[in-house]
Amino acid sequence: MTALFDRRQLLRGAGLGGGALALSAWMPAWAQTNSPGLVRDLPEVSGEDIRLKIAHQMLTIDGKPGHGIGINGTVPGPLIRLREGQNVRLHVENALDEDSSIHWHGLILPFHMDGVPGVSFPGIKPRATFTYEFPILQAGTYWYHSHSGLQEQMGHYGPIVIDPEGADPITSDREHVVVLSDYSFLHPHMIFRKLKQMGGYFNQQKLTATDGEPMAASERLEWGRMRMDPTDVADVTGSTYSYLVNGHGPRDNWTALFKPGERVRLRFVNASAMTTFNVRIPGLKITIVQADGLNVRPVPVDEFQIAVAETYDAIVEPADDRAYTLVAESIDRSGMGVATLAPRPSMAAEVPPLRKRPLATMKDMGMGAMDHGAAAGCTAEHAAMGHCTMPEGDSAVDHAAMGHGAAQGAAGGMAMDHSMRDFSVAPGVKKTPTVQTISPMPVDRMGDPGQGLEDVGHRVLTYRDLIATTRNPDIRAPEREMRIHLTGNMERYMWAFDGEKLSEVRDPIPFLEGERVRITLVNDTMMTHPIHLHGHFFELVTGHGDFAPRKHTVNVQPGGTAAFDFTADAVGDWAFHCHMLYHMHAGMMQVVTVRPREEAA
Repeated sequence: MTALFDRRQLLRGAGLGGGALALSAWMPAWAQTNSPGLVRDLPEVSGEDIRLKIAHQMLTIDGKPGHGIGINGTVPGPLIRLREGQNVRLHVENALDEDSSIHWHGLILPFHMDGVPGVSFPGIKPRATFTYEFPILQAGTYWYHSHSGLQEQMGHYGPIVIDPEGADPITSDREHVVVLSDYSFLHPHMIFRKLKQMGGYFNQQKLTATDGEPMAASERLEWGRMRMDPTDVADVTGSTYSYLVNGHGPRDNWTALFKPGERVRLRFVNASAMTTFNVRIPGLKITIVQADGLNVRPVPVDEFQIAVAETYDAIVEPADDRAYTLVAESIDRSGMGVATLAPRPSMAAEVPPLRKRPLATMKDMGMGAMDHGAAAGCTAEHAAMGHCTMPEGDSAVDHAAMGHGAAQGAAGGMAMDHSMRDFSVAPGVKKTPTVQTISPMPVDRMGDPGQGLEDVGHRVLTYRDLIATTRNPDIRAPEREMRIHLTGNMERYMWAFDGEKLSEVRDPIPFLEGERVRITLVNDTMMTHPIHLHGHFFELVTGHGDFAPRKHTVNVQPGGTAAFDFTADAVGDWAFHCHMLYHMHAGMMQVVTVRPREEAA
């Protein structure tokens, strides 16, 4: 701890030695250590004409040099500050030796300005410049990133703040943008190669015979028979990742200043490639006021899970003259991003230790519809695994209905056929190698706080807590319904929608302009999937009627479902994909086409 404090003092020293100057040179002003917060006289990219340059660069994470791709010489890229109602022209120069692009995540714009090569435009060729031009139709916190190859993993991302046209209903005395991300000194192509060779390559938290987990030997055996790993919560972990806050590693400990008694707005952006973060500030209540750029009724929580590509705005009101640690813990608890909120430079608070790793459960396997305490849901197999108690005299439920079948075990009892590939419960899913499992009994998990957060002892945000502050613009009932399965094969590292990778899909998903559709996403895998629809917002089906929260990205919990109502109000071709970068790269992406009604007629 002493060595860590000394390093912080070195980086924060008033004299700013050569090392600190070198560090600050590649950080944008709003992200530099001890930034006083976002105020209008700080340098930032704004106006009607904005110039951005994509280029290779060196960066430093916790004192170690690495290679990255930045925007205008910074990682993250510069804050783009705009105002609702303006028009903007963004001139993007590609100084790389390969094609590149910028997607304006969450922005409502013409499809040919969306920035997805092969879908909405041809991409930006090496040494070429492309001009994006579109009106700003919204306010809130958003971000931008590459949609070319794996460039996003290397630092090609940055935040966007759009001020409302009138007065901002969310009042604060100061604000800070908090960009969360992950960085590896291992090249992203090598990361992907290792995942293809062994899906659990980066998981160094596997179960062992002597790890002290309260798991019966019979349950460990069942997991082994299924060739599944209950610790397989994240594909890429802290074994190779450094978790960053505004481009700074945990030991750099970026600091955001405040004055005691101030109302401070924190604009969180998860710009990581693969990491879901659990965010908390020990000693401070966090009040969520915005989700994915749109205002929600204030929700006070102690912690929230933020999936890849989501944004949350929060208000904190530190009353004491002391420092607070902002913790962004990876979902598998293999590492964390760390920052400090403090009234003065050179202050630091205690950094809490990593919490115990989470383990996947039967609900994560898509068996959430089982009432583990009821006779109708507790089978002999599950009782043996310790998930429920068999009532006296009760016989095993026919497991064939779950797609497991039944087989005689070595000890004379019933054992599970763990194929979990009963396609009769998912008739729209193609029978391909991409489908390792089908969730037998998935349930709506929109009210779940996220893996590992069920029993933390304090309040954690769920999607059902979110309520829009204004009535939804379209409150019609859906005209039709769609069910889309999120499928994967972890052993071969293949990911898809309905069993088909993007390379295998012949036709886009068709919609008519103005059509109202309810889409239910079914997660047939044991991993979370943040699903993003370009060019649109949708309303989460969480029981709030006309005030349902509107989002552009929804995180679908393992073995569960998530439903949203969608109005196809933007004509054109749009990307629809999982925002886990390597999942998308491995095939979990399709194209949505919205056709004009007159053209369809």
